[in-house]
Amino acid sequence: MARSLKILTLSAEMTPFVKVGGPADVVGALPKALRAMGHDIRIALPAYRSVRPDQFGITPCLDALTVPIKQATEIVSVSETSIANSPVYFINAPKYFHRDNIFGYNDDGARFILFCRAALEFCKAINWSPDIIHAHEWHTAIVPNWMHTLYHNDPFFANTATVFTIHNLAYQGIFGLRILEIAGIADQEFLFPAQNDMGDVVDLMARGIMYSDVVTTVSETYAKEIITPEFGEKLDHLLLQRSTRLYGVLNGIDAESLNPATDPYIAQNFDIHNLEMRAQNKRALQEISHLNIQPDAPLIGFVSRLTNQKGCDLFTGIIDQIIKLGAQLLIVGSGDSYYHEIFSKFTEKYPGRVSTHFTFGADWTQPLYAGADMYLMPSRFEPCGLNQMIAMRYGAIPIVRATGGLADTVTEFSPENDTGEGFVFDDYNPWDLYGAISRAVQSYRFKDSWRKLMIRAMARDYSWTASAARYTDLYERALEFHREDAALSAPSDISASMYTHEPLD
Repeated sequence: MARSLKILTLSAEMTPFVKVGGPADVVGALPKALRAMGHDIRIALPAYRSVRPDQFGITPCLDALTVPIKQATEIVSVSETSIANSPVYFINAPKYFHRDNIFGYNDDGARFILFCRAALEFCKAINWSPDIIHAHEWHTAIVPNWMHTLYHNDPFFANTATVFTIHNLAYQGIFGLRILEIAGIADQEFLFPAQNDMGDVVDLMARGIMYSDVVTTVSETYAKEIITPEFGEKLDHLLLQRSTRLYGVLNGIDAESLNPATDPYIAQNFDIHNLEMRAQNKRALQEISHLNIQPDAPLIGFVSRLTNQKGCDLFTGIIDQIIKLGAQLLIVGSGDSYYHEIFSKFTEKYPGRVSTHFTFGADWTQPLYAGADMYLMPSRFEPCGLNQMIAMRYGAIPIVRATGGLADTVTEFSPENDTGEGFVFDDYNPWDLYGAISRAVQSYRFKDSWRKLMIRAMARDYSWTASAARYTDLYERALEFHREDAALSAPSDISASMYTHEPLD
């Protein structure tokens, strides 16, 4: 059994407290799996106004904590609750976080720098020195930078290694040079080169990549993609330079809560042993979405932000052809007003066959997973993707583009060999997508073969157990790197050492 590690997780979001995107799901689920392996894991989050203490049993922990920022100080307090026996700490700074939205303010850089500095100072206040600091996304990317600057000679963090996870490279946290003054490191730069060719700006994600002992991203394929110009978002050169410390770890899903046998949001619970009961969910979904009640019509579901990244530009051009195949189409999500207008027009054009609902929430998404026959994810890029895994768990067969985590989780169905979990296309064009949809609709006609496909998809294990074990291995590797780097005295040696290690098998 692996030794127990002390792990501090830093994130801007975490389910069930606050969710904007995929990182919330990861930070909400991974600590549970790590805790089950015996690790002492603790999580720090900003105390947003929307997070109600009475709802989550949050109680005061530390009344006053002095936090250096902007060459001055701020006084914050800390409160806490627990998830699966792991402490969750909330940094209370009303001026910074009691706002209508989570992100999107001119001072976002300062807001999250305060949060990160407060989390580190809180560790010192309670005398809990982590072995690992696991930082997620640009909001916490300053922390690995600090470990080589502000805290470089601090004995409290002398043995602390850093792991930085990229969930989506497109969002990097780019600010003016003053952000270095706010972070207290304007006069302590000695390592970071101008790898991103962006002039007089600070790219916080780039700093997380540069300074971390280990960098991870959320699928093996995405880790390979982002070192190329096509997917690298102008950081491909830096990522390639750091590639011996870059690893892909596929996200899991919370198999306990995402379970069709117990899900309270669906009309009829079912499992792999009584698939015939799933038909009631399809009927209920057709009813609530005002689709024609047709048990044998293949129902294709799509839940997403309505943007080009998610492939909306591909399938809007072939909706007429999809309907000609005899399929129904249910679209749930929100996003660009352009797509709101287009999908609304198709709903009017094909009443009872196309239905669109501009919303999010388990009361729509869970019934769609449980009732749709197929689940569409034609993404331009997809770092990991959780929806295709959830869809498979509920028996909805995925139709995906072979990119990022979609390529790692879905393989093409072969009825001759009884292999594969879905339908896959490679090139980002509408007719390749149409080909995959057409193959799915044709395969759906053969009920015995389709049932075997559903059982195989539902049997796939995408729980967090395997991913947590992989992260534990990477935490140990990060500690190795950290010890080796610490043995080097000159900053130039530290820089050189970052590119001399073999990747983990």
